[in-house]
Parts: sequence; structure tokens; C-alpha cells
Amino acid sequence: MPSMDKETNTLRNDEDVLLRVEHLCQYFKVGHGKYTKAVDDVSFDIKKGEVFGLVGESGCGKTTTGRSIIKIYDITSGSIYFKGTRICAGTGSYLNAIKQAKAETASEIAKIRKSGDPSAAERIAALKAGLKKTVAENRAEIEKARFDHKKSDKVYAESLVKKCDEKYKALIAAASDEEEKKKLGKEWRSERRIASKTRLITKIQMIFQDPIASLNPRMTVREIISEGMVINGIRDKEYIDEKVYGILNTVGLVPEHAGRYPHEFSGGQRQRIGIARSVVMEPDLIIADEPVSALDVSIQAQVINLLNDLRRQMGLTIMFIAHDLSVVKYFSDRIGVMYYGKMVELAEADELFAHPMHPYTRSLLSAIPLPDPHYEKNHRRITYNPLKDHDYSSSKPTMREIGNGHFVLCDDAEEKKYRAEFGID
Repeated sequence: MPSMDKETNTLRNDEDVLLRVEHLCQYFKVGHGKYTKAVDDVSFDIKKGEVFGLVGESGCGKTTTGRSIIKIYDITSGSIYFKGTRICAGTGSYLNAIKQAKAETASEIAKIRKSGDPSAAERIAALKAGLKKTVAENRAEIEKARFDHKKSDKVYAESLVKKCDEKYKALIAAASDEEEKKKLGKEWRSERRIASKTRLITKIQMIFQDPIASLNPRMTVREIISEGMVINGIRDKEYIDEKVYGILNTVGLVPEHAGRYPHEFSGGQRQRIGIARSVVMEPDLIIADEPVSALDVSIQAQVINLLNDLRRQMGLTIMFIAHDLSVVKYFSDRIGVMYYGKMVELAEADELFAHPMHPYTRSLLSAIPLPDPHYEKNHRRITYNPLKDHDYSSSKPTMREIGNGHFVLCDDAEEKKYRAEFGID
């Protein structure tokens, strides 16, 4: 596990981890004092250059996890670190800790007062001092979380501006004539403006599920793809055109498509436009939210192969959200399985398919059809019933590493059973 640098609020990673999600909770209010736990205490990391698959049935929280990472939602609690910097932080866990500490202290004080203990005053004073310390610590964490959530992009932009200034000051000082200095000064102003508008979160881009709804029908393809560059302060039209035409060629379209509108394209072509819009920003991480589920089977293969090619050419890291396990196995290095907002199993793709441990994972894998009529004739699907398959009345399950990099949500009894079943010491 990485350690925390308290001064810079960044993670010191021993491994090459690009994104780390820690205890992510995303709750949505559905009434007075009532919440839907869309994502509940989910933790995982994504290493640079890999494809991390996230699977589960509709409504399990896959898309909400992706949208929380890219800051479409303000997370309820937990932390998300990108390139070592905390970009998302929730305050819910700290607020709950304060609330719980106050309730426990009040209960203890009431018991002490009823006991008639001669040293009651001293004990009550000690409890109040402890509560004051707990509240102060959690309030300090709340302030840090709010600062990181709101200001991480600004801090990142300031660091880029500082690097830009240092670079051009040295270049201008070393320049021999005034003409060269003027040219460098112009480049400095341009790069400084772009650096000041660059945000760390733009290094994460998302490919949305619906290729129709995700594209603005009033904008041309050129405007759609170049929008991110314009927002980031790039004004050179020739440079923008060159980037747009180049990325269109990369995703299998032609420069002539730049002047058309989204309604003039097929579903597969629209999704290619969405992919082009994402990769033109040269991101480090792409969150692909079921990018092929709305497409024909023949087109799905083309889009998956395109993402594979882009991954190799651009060195992309991809978080691939889907419910088609066959596609996920083909495309992913590691796979996380979600059920009702919780991560129930996480392992390398081959390991997960060869040795599924959690009953829900086994249920999902049993639903995959095979092109063999003799096998399918006798095929029986495994059903998952949480109340029947688990007994968590005496102990709560936690995410545990059963094998080498194979994590399962289980309690002590289930861990013992899994280890015995697969011969793991």
C-alpha cells in the first residue's frame, strides 16, 4: 500500500498506479433523511497502461463510479487520487464520525451521572476533552477534503504556469538576438495562457454509452472535437484543424466529415466521433462507459479493435465499463465485479474466469451463452440469492485477498471455504 505525504497531500506509490479509488461512497437523496447507496465503500486502483474492466448488472453502480471519478458528481465520502494527487474527496465519513462520537460521548456521560461515581466529574471532563479532540481532527480533515476537491485543478494549473515561466526565462536569457527573444516571448505568452486554463481533470476523458445523446446536434464534428482545445485556451485555427483532421483519420473517419453534423452519421460513426473527442485531448485515462452496448454486434468489434489500437499507439489507460462479460474478458487486464453498489470480486481477467469465487460472479459467468447447441441444451444457469448464499448475521464481510491479487468480499467463514476449495494456503 502507498503512504501519504501530509504536506503535499499526495500519494507516494511504490507501484505505477495512475488512479486510486479509496472507500468511494456515492449516495443520492430520495426523500427526507433517505438515501440510495449507488456506490458503497468501493476501493480499487488502475495501473498505467492497463485496461481495468468494471462489470455487473444494470443499476449496480458502474456508471456512477465512472461519473464520480470524472467529477460529474460530488462524491459523498472517500477519496480519489489521480497521478498521485487527490482530485475528489467527500466529507460524509468525517461528518458521520463527529455525529457518532457525540452520540457515544453523550451516552457515556449519562451512564456516569447515573452511577453516582465520586470521580464522575473527572471522567466526564476527560470524555469531553476526547470528544473535542475528535471533532477538531475530523473538522480539519473536512477542510482538507473540501480544498482538494475544489482547488486541485487550480493548484495543478499553477504548477504548469510555474514550469512554463522557468522554461522560457531560461530560453530568453540564453537567446542571442532581439528577434529570437520576441519570438520566444510570443510563444511564452501563448503557452502560459494554455497552462493557466489546463485542468488536471481534463487528463481523464469519458466515452459515453449513447453515441446520439452525447453529441451536440447543433455543432459540427469539427466544433465537437475541438471544443476541449478551445476551452483550454488554444486559438491557433491551423493547429486545431490539423489536430481534428489527424484524429479523424486515426479513428477511421476522413477530414471531409469535419463539416458535417451528428445526424448525418451512423451509430458506429457517431461513437467514433465520441472517441475522437476524448483522445484529441491526449488524456492519461479514458473511462469508456459501455461504449459498444448501443451498437450492432459487427460494429462492436470494430470499436473495440479501435480502442485497442489507440491504447497501443497513444499509451492510454482505460477503465472499461460493461455488462457483456465476453467483451470484458477479451479487452481487460483486470476485472472488478460490482453488485448493488459494492465491489464483490476483483482479479486478473484470466484468473477471474478460471476461478470465480463469489457466488454473484459465478452467476454472471453462468449466463454467458456458448456457440455449442449440445452444451447449451444441458446448460443450467446459477442463480444468486444473497440471503441464501451468505450469513452475515454475526460478522460483516470485508474485501480480502484470497490468492495473489484475487480479492473477494467475504467474512471469516467464507474466506476459509474459498481457500480450502481452491487449495490456497
